[in-house]
Amino acid sequence: MESKYNPKEVEEKIYKMWEENGYFYVRSDNTKEKYVIVIPPPNVTGFLHMGHALNNTIQDILIRWKRMSNFCALWVPGTDHAGIATQNVVEKELLKKGITRKQLGREKFIEEVWKWKEKYGSRIIYQLKKLGASCDWTRTRFTMDQMLSNAVKECFVRLYKKGLIYKGKKIINWCPRCETALSDEEVEYRDEESQLFYIKYPVLEGGFIEVATTRPETMLGDTAVAVNPKDNRYKNLIGKKVKLPFVERIIPIIADEKVEIEFGTGAVKVTPAHDLNDFEIAQKHNLDFILIMNEEGIMNENAGKFNKLDRFECRKLIIEELNKLSLLSKVEPYTNRVGHCYRCDTVIEPYLSNQWFVKMKPLAEPAIKVAEEGKLKFYPERWKKVYLQWLYNIKDWCISRQIWWGHRIPVWYCENNCPPIVEKEEIKECPNCGSEELKMDEDVLDTWFSSWLWPFSVFGWPEKTKDLEIFYPTDTLVTAQEILFFWVARMVMAGLEFMGDIPFENVYIHGTVRDSSGKKMSKSLGNVIDPVEIIDKYGADSLRFGLISSTAFGQDVFLSPDFHIKGRNFTNKIWNSSRYILKRCEELKIENISFLKNRENIEFPEKWILIKLDEIVKKTNNSLEKFYFNEGLNNLYSFYWHDFCDWYIEISKVYKDVDYIKNIVIPVLCEVLIVSLKLLHPFIPFITEQIWQNLKGYINFDSESITVSKWPQPINFYDREALNKFERIKDIIIAIRDTKTRFKIPIEQNVECFFDGDLNQLEKDIIKKLAGVKEIKKLDIEKNIFIRHLAWGGLGISFSGIINISKEKEKRLKEIEELKKILLNIENRLKNEEFLRKAPFEVIEKEKKKIVELEEKIKNLQKDIQFIEKRSE
Repeated sequence: MESKYNPKEVEEKIYKMWEENGYFYVRSDNTKEKYVIVIPPPNVTGFLHMGHALNNTIQDILIRWKRMSNFCALWVPGTDHAGIATQNVVEKELLKKGITRKQLGREKFIEEVWKWKEKYGSRIIYQLKKLGASCDWTRTRFTMDQMLSNAVKECFVRLYKKGLIYKGKKIINWCPRCETALSDEEVEYRDEESQLFYIKYPVLEGGFIEVATTRPETMLGDTAVAVNPKDNRYKNLIGKKVKLPFVERIIPIIADEKVEIEFGTGAVKVTPAHDLNDFEIAQKHNLDFILIMNEEGIMNENAGKFNKLDRFECRKLIIEELNKLSLLSKVEPYTNRVGHCYRCDTVIEPYLSNQWFVKMKPLAEPAIKVAEEGKLKFYPERWKKVYLQWLYNIKDWCISRQIWWGHRIPVWYCENNCPPIVEKEEIKECPNCGSEELKMDEDVLDTWFSSWLWPFSVFGWPEKTKDLEIFYPTDTLVTAQEILFFWVARMVMAGLEFMGDIPFENVYIHGTVRDSSGKKMSKSLGNVIDPVEIIDKYGADSLRFGLISSTAFGQDVFLSPDFHIKGRNFTNKIWNSSRYILKRCEELKIENISFLKNRENIEFPEKWILIKLDEIVKKTNNSLEKFYFNEGLNNLYSFYWHDFCDWYIEISKVYKDVDYIKNIVIPVLCEVLIVSLKLLHPFIPFITEQIWQNLKGYINFDSESITVSKWPQPINFYDREALNKFERIKDIIIAIRDTKTRFKIPIEQNVECFFDGDLNQLEKDIIKKLAGVKEIKKLDIEKNIFIRHLAWGGLGISFSGIINISKEKEKRLKEIEELKKILLNIENRLKNEEFLRKAPFEVIEKEKKKIVELEEKIKNLQKDIQFIEKRSE
């Protein structure tokens, strides 16, 4: 083995070996029990970010664990065509050449998108491989592949013919930048500091009625003013009419219970074509619907003199004009929840539009039932409540998008106004009148309309394929909380509707990746950590270790810029310890090492480490079963670094009997190493594989690669006497080390010790080597020594000739005196009112923090003095 582990040299070579040997490939006729995961398909525009790295590392852990546990473990990869996002990216590329989408035309633009996809679309697949993702890449799917497009058409036609898809005019979320409708789930709401404008509308019979609004530009589309029928302030105005400023439209004052008496003045403007609540009020009261802006957010001819103004420019001008007319009563600061497009961040516009919708309530009912009955399980379980709450209150899903990149809606219209023709295959002739003048619907389907079919469309649905029969339903879905509604709930509905079964049994929802201060990582905040940079510099294992060890079950992940360093240090520790064991095998010319069968005739340190090994196998299995990934990895880290390296490997150096070393110690070292590597492999696959390959020829392996080796199982080995013996030795060593540390004596510096219990020669040798002890004698309480009372007996430590006890006490007393002076100065400063008034908040907080630190230092020094005075603890 090389003296240093270099992941850059190793990882690409290892991954190539895995692929060439087909270790991730899964045959449909495999007879093993299956375990299937379908990847949440990343956008074809995407590149690996920390969210992807976390999500895919978790999936890889599960797949590698199950593969080693003798399952037919299939992880299906793929990418999503990401309609709006991809179209935006390609449009930006074209604009650099001075070309717009509309100049190109639909067909040529789609050709450009496909070219872009072929050139850049596999970027994230390449990066997932760098991460170590053990997907069956022969099954890579793309949501615009012919097979998946066929599934989308089949789904649309079936739902339409069942009466669950319809076209209708409704208020939808409109993005003026992307020029398309969005579903409710594609709108990101955030609180923004806004303004509430109080506007006077002249009543025809004299006087005014005052309304409050955050969007004064929409007043140009008002078709009524509404008040609550229980509001006594306005009872005499109900039924009267007002003249709408600027457009001079005469509109009624109506009463409706939807109006909140407490909001603003209690009177609201009703703009049915630009507000959902107003749309519902207008339907009930048979009001007109007037659109006052076009799809780009520009005011239209219905806006009168404000025609052709941008909606926000129009807002400013209207406020100026209202002021001139003395129709603006007041303006108040107001915190408003403003919707933004999830793709381009533009403020969305509620907009009356003719769109395609899916009726969701009939589809939601069975999806509710499987969760309520526990057939569909959530980890953590609290997400079940969130999932159900959304389904209980589900609204119809707007599925049409006014973009060009995506699945065309399979609907044709006849020139003779015959009923729409909905079929999977292209229609050449109208079945109603025979006309050949047909036009296909211009819209495409929401990206998520293909994604909700993913767990079965990847296996060939609607065809009855062998893959579909074997691999559906899948087993576990690993996903982020933000797509619980976008994707997870919809997949459950689609699976039940089209396959008659849930698409997966377990839904593991991991947290959001944040920086160390708790802010969500984003480019705009400048707090993004690039996982590809970490992989290139420190290796994928360091990244994976850092992510998983930081990710508590179901909690958000808080990452400092150097979060991966612990993983790098751990991989170095594994490499160096493995190299030491290999070197010992070479020195002793040992080959074909087998694990010990007889565990009785061995010394207690070997028994202890084998018992601890059995424990860690059980703990790891338990953690993985419960999806407690960080618990599993942190337990392995503690076992390997501390129990194995710090304790057993160091103890193994004590033995002098060559036969015992060859026949017992080396096999035990190798067994612990190999089982540990197997347990660690799902978490850090590259280094574990490289060490496995390096150890060939010395150890009898069960496979050519660790990735297809057998997962360790506990053998329930236990010996209480051996455990007690080891714990006694461990306590003695720790007590000696702690006492040395207290007086700043190097651990390796030999001291004289005394113990009032019985110790055999091996026990004495271990204590001497690991604690830095020259000699161990029977305890004599008359001696001038420090005494520690342990559970196993009294332990005496002599520092004669090493430190001066009285000087040590004096040194600490002086230090306490100095610290108390500093402490008093800070306390006086914090009592000074002038200082408190002038000093910045950060300075005051820093001073308070100093007090805590100083008090802690004084407390520790006082403990040292007490220890010196009593000579015991």
